[in-house]
Amino acid sequence: MAVSDPAAVHAVLRSHFGDAIGDLAGTRPDNAGTTVAPSAIVEVCRFLKTETGLAFDCLSNLSGVDYPKRNIIEVVYHLYSYRYRHLFVLKVEAPRDNPAVSSVAGVWSAAEWQEREVFDLLGVTFEGHPDLRRILMPEDWPGHPLRKDFVEPEEYHGISTSRESLLKT
Repeated sequence: MAVSDPAAVHAVLRSHFGDAIGDLAGTRPDNAGTTVAPSAIVEVCRFLKTETGLAFDCLSNLSGVDYPKRNIIEVVYHLYSYRYRHLFVLKVEAPRDNPAVSSVAGVWSAAEWQEREVFDLLGVTFEGHPDLRRILMPEDWPGHPLRKDFVEPEEYHGISTSRESLLKT
């Protein structure tokens, strides 16, 4: 039997993982989710993928959000079950000064490139990732462009990074 209501999914997670699962957040079925303790993310994801009635077989999106005032980077996992047609969102908070989260690439292979993007643009290290390296920026690019405090260098290897606006006012 499918557990498709977000509150029911959350209740199953809480009963199985206890305090590693935060409160239910969001009220709509397409945005409801919870926070997960960083140490439990792989186990929780594997459970959500393989547990009968849940079957979250698709990691549809993995992204990150920089919260400098809270001093964290949040890694966000959007999960989908093709079998049961339900969604759920997981969030893991990592300290901004050294963000590290275990890789879920062993659970969903789609995580490999998505984790590389979050690593490249926000600087989150995904421990256990099979090939963690930049994917969008050059290997020697300074910093992480999606961090709120990122300042683009004026040039890169002697090439100006400033450009004229394409918007004519």
